[in-house]
Amino acid sequence: MDAVELHGVTKSFGAVRAVDGIDLRLARGRTVALLGPNGAGKSTVISMMLGLRAPDAGTVRVLGGTPERAVRAGRIGAMPQTGRLIGGVTVRELVGFVQRAHAAVARGPVPSLDDLLGVARISDLAGRRADALSGGQAQRVRFAMAVAGSPDLIVLDEPTAALDIESRRELWAAIRTCADRGATVLFSTHYLEEADAEADRIVVVDRGRVVADGTSEEIKRRVPGRTVSVDAPTSLDADLSALPGVVSSEVDARRVRLHTTDSDATVLALAAAGAVRNLEVSGASLEEAFLSLTHAEPALVAPIQAEEAVR
Repeated sequence: MDAVELHGVTKSFGAVRAVDGIDLRLARGRTVALLGPNGAGKSTVISMMLGLRAPDAGTVRVLGGTPERAVRAGRIGAMPQTGRLIGGVTVRELVGFVQRAHAAVARGPVPSLDDLLGVARISDLAGRRADALSGGQAQRVRFAMAVAGSPDLIVLDEPTAALDIESRRELWAAIRTCADRGATVLFSTHYLEEADAEADRIVVVDRGRVVADGTSEEIKRRVPGRTVSVDAPTSLDADLSALPGVVSSEVDARRVRLHTTDSDATVLALAAAGAVRNLEVSGASLEEAFLSLTHAEPALVAPIQAEEAVR
């Protein structure tokens, strides 16, 4: 049984079709990144998985039943993109309340409070007021609350948005701990390097439809061509743009980067010109593949993003 199954799911908001007939299955125990430009429908898909919105058509099943049933059973842990922590209580009191609530209804064991604080890397924050934390610290507290019931499915909507590098690393270390214990993790992000590094599988959506689905390497291979890079020679008689296969080039004081449809022919031509030094041949990056597969503009993959236009 898959962790999540979507069949023919659609959702509209007025004249805007946010989700347009998506079919998607997420296997258990995998870490999956959900990518897409602003307004692609990612948050709408997530909200239907959590039972917060009902689809206009199609079916959504989570852990073998309805999303509402999975939520009531404590089998889904979710961390929304935004939200404030309750004021006037310490981190230990807040997380402890959530942990006890899950323990009272759980069908199986849940982490102890100390284990939960340790997993989320917030043990040193236990005595701090929950409403007096930095952005990264507050995100780790939200994560502790999301996994307090030892959920089978963890859903994270832009978990590291606007966090600094160290805070992102700390949060991802906590997420990996839960994934290593067998939880299915679904996360949306605009940080493509996170998807590249952390996801077993990447699902790219655009205009409410799945446009690519596979591993990071499989997604990258959807984009034709390679980049051939060499140290910039002191002199080169050949016209770089005229080399076999080359469609564009970038040259600075240190490196020459040739974008080519035939990397073998390009390398042979460079060798014949005596210009092969510190040769590197690489495929498309995940960002290049993302931009090629969607209608996104380059600005939409910048580190810090606005909320999606279509929720």
